Amino acid sequence: MEKEYDIDSLVSNIDFNSGSFQNINGMMLTNQEIEVLDRYKIPYQKCSNLKEIIYEIEEIINDSDIVDEDLDYISSTIAERDYYQNTNK
Repeated sequence: MEKEYDIDSLVSNIDFNSGSFQNINGMMLTNQEIEVLDRYKIPYQKCSNLKEIIYEIEEIINDSDIVDEDLDYISSTIAERDYYQNTNK
């Protein structure tokens, strides 16, 4: 017996916005990354490249006893994007 799915309900629960990219001073950041950076008051608008943002994130991680999983996650996604954008192929 095949299970029926309510497609409209499934699609309405998908968050298409958080993964959308924004161009901030020539750097591509997702809405989710921006939200987490804002939550931690990381001044990403003043940074000129992704490495500077990663540095700011690492400073907070090193100064904090408890690290939010979201902060750790966006640090790794930004680092990965920086690697692929700035590594000679």
